[in-house]
Amino acid sequence: MSTSERTFDSGRDESTAPPLSEREQNVLRLIVKNFIDTAGPVGSRSLVRKYGLDLSPASIRNTMSDLEDMGYLDHPYTSAGRMPTELGYRTFVDELMGTPELSATERRMLKIRLAQLVRDTDEMLRESSRLLSQLTDLLGVTLSPRLSTGVLERLDVVPLTGERLMFVLSVRGGMVKTIVVEFESDLKRSALDRVVSILNERLAGLTLQEIRETHEERVQDIDDPTGIVRLVLEKSPRLFSEPTEGRLRHGGTQNILRQPEFQEPDDVRHLMEVIEDETLVVQVLEGMLDPQAQDVGQAFISIGSESRSEEVDQYSIVVSPYRLGGSVGTLGVIGPTRMNYGRVVALVQNMATMLNRPGEAEAASSSTS
Repeated sequence: MSTSERTFDSGRDESTAPPLSEREQNVLRLIVKNFIDTAGPVGSRSLVRKYGLDLSPASIRNTMSDLEDMGYLDHPYTSAGRMPTELGYRTFVDELMGTPELSATERRMLKIRLAQLVRDTDEMLRESSRLLSQLTDLLGVTLSPRLSTGVLERLDVVPLTGERLMFVLSVRGGMVKTIVVEFESDLKRSALDRVVSILNERLAGLTLQEIRETHEERVQDIDDPTGIVRLVLEKSPRLFSEPTEGRLRHGGTQNILRQPEFQEPDDVRHLMEVIEDETLVVQVLEGMLDPQAQDVGQAFISIGSESRSEEVDQYSIVVSPYRLGGSVGTLGVIGPTRMNYGRVVALVQNMATMLNRPGEAEAASSSTS
């Protein structure tokens, strides 16, 4: 199957990889599968015994040596076995692993679990990351969409105790942004409701980015005895800005730590540092998506150094975009380069498709202060 027929993006430069014979492809495929299963270097005799190959161990060794010379395999330490390199994994993903699919039972289970959370966007994203981790034994991650690309459904102003007001921006797709500000005024409910109604007439239906760029000309002529319009103009940098934190959810740290790649304290510490650096993770995950081809259900795969980020160059990452009310979010899995790519891709693709709400206005909220 050609890569163009797949539902994931390989990100590979085809011109840099030496071509493989049918025997070399078969041996590489079996070595990758065996290494994923066992996490140990693969020897020629074990391949012959396990897969009943109609080749002698000597022939397999010669083929393995050729694959190593071409950069597809590595020869760790003094072991007689081989393990895949990044190029080996990439070739396996692009050409050798087949079409990733979930069983009908697994798809039904995912649909049921997520359907129970349809009214709560925030919990749905958290549960998605937990589910991905449970089903892969890796780290599940989700990013809520950028609020700046979301369409404002409604702006509400809620008086609080102690001369404070809370602005509530409900964004299409179930996202909500709230900020609390000081405001010394004796507001009459009828006057407040009238001003808020006019603000919604002027701003609802626009993206937050459009509001941020044009709000002054849209609202400054409103006759406002309450002072709310003036407050909107003063607080606009906070009110309509993109939150710098709070978009990332991750689940299943305890699952990924069971992988043999994370048995040493330094490896665990580095993983924890990566997880806690939200800015880094958001940048890496969103950087993997092709802005010209953000089709829901299309998976994007980064293997090791392909991420172009030194902090995550020892991991593989599989992500897919999903849509909430026209805004694009991201979900996926982070793990060692030794992961079951076929299963991970199938899970990520199916989960993104099930999360997709392209134009609905959900009543739930994903709150960001």
